[in-house]
Amino acid sequence: MPELPEVEVIKNMIKPFLKGKIINYSIVRTKKLKYIIPINIFKIKNKKILDIKRRGRYIIIILLKNTIIIHLGMTGILSIINNKNNIFYDKHDHIDLIINNNFILRYTDIRKFGFWIWETKDYKKNIFLKKLGPEPLKNKFNNLYLYEFTKKKNIYIKTLIMDNKIVTGIGNIYANESLFLSKISPFRISHTLNLKEITILVKNIKYILYKSIKYGGSTINNYKLPNNNIGNFTQYFFVYGRKNKLCKICKEQIISKTQRNRSTFFCYKCQK
Repeated sequence: MPELPEVEVIKNMIKPFLKGKIINYSIVRTKKLKYIIPINIFKIKNKKILDIKRRGRYIIIILLKNTIIIHLGMTGILSIINNKNNIFYDKHDHIDLIINNNFILRYTDIRKFGFWIWETKDYKKNIFLKKLGPEPLKNKFNNLYLYEFTKKKNIYIKTLIMDNKIVTGIGNIYANESLFLSKISPFRISHTLNLKEITILVKNIKYILYKSIKYGGSTINNYKLPNNNIGNFTQYFFVYGRKNKLCKICKEQIISKTQRNRSTFFCYKCQK
């Protein structure tokens, strides 16, 4: 599943092709993704795109009076296609937005776990967006904010920072990497962390996310950039996906255990 850095990279790459342009019409090749595709997506015509934003893992296409909210699910991909040179489509290419600059915004999803929403009101109050916690790269997400949660919670720290109601967009990859850099075990109970440790953790969460964005995100399985390239942050992983490989710091073996149905990677020597 694309996490915050991947969605941020996608947003940044498609924005120059879409902002200020007109959606001439759409081509929708399926009735349903995770949810039924709204009829407005089928019928969209001559709509100006005012801006492209991101909230958590959602891409938001802001129109004059409405908003399209897109979640990529597990395998969703947004691509910019040259309309002059690309007239063919694959069976997994489900939605095309035909733009008036000879480009197409194409949505591809093998497993169809993503979804598109047509929002007629303030998108910030959308049922999926309004429950999200602060953005981890914004100032509101700081050491004091996170410490208020950790000191009250009797849950694993990895579980806590992956809770989208507390902070949005930190998925499994970046939780693993941030905790390693912070020398904190993913199995530490949240309330056992002191303010100094939380300060280090918040700093490293921001550092890891910014670095991943810089390198185009992390391609593990299906994730591709809109230009069909892959994300290169995987070469900078310390622990994620490195089971039985040697820790880059202490040279002990990286361990993997299942934690709340997700693979957790850590170094027992470096992380306490």
